[in-house]
Parts: sequence; structure tokens; C-alpha cells
Amino acid sequence: MDARETFSGGVAVITGAGAGIGAGLARHAARLGMTVILADIDGDAIAALRDELTAQSVHALAVVCDVTDFDAVQELAARTYRDAGRVRLLVNNAGVEQFGFLWDTPVANWRRLVDINISGVFNGIRAFLPHMIAAGSPAWVWNLSSIGGVAVVPLQAPYIMSKHAVLALTECLALETQLARHDHIHVQAVLPGAVVSNIFESAGGVSDGDIGAAEAQRSAMLDIKAEAMDPVAAAEVVFEQSAEGRFYLLTQPEYVGSAMAERADVLTSQRAPVLKTKQRFDSAKH
Repeated sequence: MDARETFSGGVAVITGAGAGIGAGLARHAARLGMTVILADIDGDAIAALRDELTAQSVHALAVVCDVTDFDAVQELAARTYRDAGRVRLLVNNAGVEQFGFLWDTPVANWRRLVDINISGVFNGIRAFLPHMIAAGSPAWVWNLSSIGGVAVVPLQAPYIMSKHAVLALTECLALETQLARHDHIHVQAVLPGAVVSNIFESAGGVSDGDIGAAEAQRSAMLDIKAEAMDPVAAAEVVFEQSAEGRFYLLTQPEYVGSAMAERADVLTSQRAPVLKTKQRFDSAKH
């Protein structure tokens, strides 16, 4: 089946829908004929996107939701089932970045990132999946990992760690739904490569220690953003791969796939982490 046949007429709930790939997924879900529930802590951003979609005769709701607050996510689920109906697609997308040496990272920034990037995914699963299981109809759960979920990168350790965690969580969840014979639940891991967003601009930094190294890494990521993929184009790829029944959904299959192959080779050969030449040069400048 293609994506339109699979998802049209269903309800999609997308966290972190106010910008970046979350907004791209929302726009493409709307194009496919889905009702879209836009969840984000940025009320202005999702209100603007809701207005854009409703102007196109799309049924869209904007719900301000802090994914770190389980009660808020549970209320999001209750409101969705009350006002929109059964959820066909849950996208746990909300996430933040952090730059700097791990030993310089503010404790508050670490906790915030873990709460959003990891606990936010768990909260979405815990609040929605029991409803999706009970409904008995085909439903999909997408958890947003990253190319960073199969890589190691200096000066981004909290983010990279969180995306490894989300990938492992998703793989375990897939096994658990199989074990419990919930065959109508399709669990899939989304691994975007570089996709246009404001995640690097809004990322946490450091207030003391090597501030220069943290900001140089931010600058390097912003350089990558200049050649990043359009969010709607990325969303189209992800929806099509999902409809094909793949588990790993890759926005740039060749690019992300090569990172997966490299990671597998590192683990198989048990090679210790080694800085690449450019990373060593950049670090030496700060």
C-alpha cells in the first residue's frame, strides 16, 4: 500500500509540531487527508500552523503540551480521543539539542534534554498506546531518533546519548508489541539526517568552561543546516517508507544508511572511538 491508502482519513498526533521535521510531518499528513493534532510547547507556532492547515480545509487542532509533564500528555490523549477519534499515527518527535563538553554542560540543561528527548517519548507511549491497543484497529507509532542515534559525536554527548536511547527504546517496544500479540500496532524508528529546523539555534550551550568549543560546534552544525533537506520532502519519504512496512525510516536512505553501516562495522570490529581528522583540528583551535 502507498502512504495515502494507509493513512488517509486517520488521526495523526505529532509532538514538537511547531517547527522543523515535526511541522513537515504535519503538513504532509494533512496532504494525505489526515486529521492532524499539533502538539507543542510553543502555542504561537502551532496556532499559526493550525490556521495554515484549516485554510486548506484540513481538520487540525493545536494543543499546547509540555511532553515532560505526563499529566499534560495524558490530557492530550484524552482530548484527542474525545474531539478527533481513534489515533492512527502517533509521532513522538519533540526534541532539543545541547552543545559543549560534557563536563561543562549545565545540570539543568542535561535534565531538560533527558526529560524532553527521552521521557517525552515514554510519556507519549504511556499515554496513547493503551488506547491504540484497545481500539484494535491498525495504528502506527513513530519515535524520532536521528542519524545521531547510530553515531558518536564530540561536543553533543547529551543529544547523541538521547537519540541512542530512543532508538533502543523503539526497538524494545517493537519486540514487546510482538510478544503481547498486538499485531495491529506498527512500531517504527525514524532516523532523520540533516533536515531544516531551528534546533541548532535554540540548542543549549554552556555558561562557563570552554564556551568557545560549544559555540564552534553550534556553528559547524549551522553550516550543515545550509544544505539540509526540506522538512516536507523528508516527511514524504518517511510516510512512504512506513507504508512499505519498514522499521527504520530514513529521510536520506543512502546518507543515513552509510552511518548505520559504519556503526555496525565499529561494533563488529570493536574499535575504540577515535576523533576524525577534522574534529581533531577543530578541537585544537579552541
